[in-house]
Amino acid sequence: MSAPLTFYTNPMSRGQIVRWMLEEVGQPYEQVLLDYGTTMKAPEYLAINPMGKVPAIKHGDTVVTEAAAICTYLADAFPEAGLAPAPMERGDYYRWLYFASGPVEAAVTNKSLGFDVPADKSMSAGYGNFGAVMDALEIAVSGKRYVAGDTFSAADVYVGSQIGWGLMFKSIEQRPAFELYWDGLKDRPAYLKAKDIDMALMPKQS
Repeated sequence: MSAPLTFYTNPMSRGQIVRWMLEEVGQPYEQVLLDYGTTMKAPEYLAINPMGKVPAIKHGDTVVTEAAAICTYLADAFPEAGLAPAPMERGDYYRWLYFASGPVEAAVTNKSLGFDVPADKSMSAGYGNFGAVMDALEIAVSGKRYVAGDTFSAADVYVGSQIGWGLMFKSIEQRPAFELYWDGLKDRPAYLKAKDIDMALMPKQS
């Protein structure tokens, strides 16, 4: 038997990325739903993730936090799902997955909080500036169905999530290349199933 797989999440979190990845992997998992400010900060969960944030997974005795790291781990842990290129063909896979989790995440978050890197300080910021990040992200997805080769991979789960959310909440620029790339992903059965699960778990409006 394979090691048990536990998924710690909240439906209103980046756990949506990991749930999509879990559904792509197709392995059974137990979910543990946590609430902000209470069970997420409880000692039991802080032993899993000292940041007191979700998502996280526990696979046997292995704990992984950070959505991009979890996607990468799951692709390697379950190679039969075919969600990672061959080791010597992972240049774009690593490049764009971690570009999305580093520069894109930082640039979009800062922009959403009303912070723009001053022009004379862009060399001090790891991502330069928001416009440069958008230009690079457009290059990553232009003229191709998948970001890391001819087949869908964990990189598409993460990059696609960033672009899908960004288009929905207008936190990234509404560029045709982004819309075309996301249109090629948003009807995947695993994404739709994961979305339905999280939507059902959302707090009900009174």
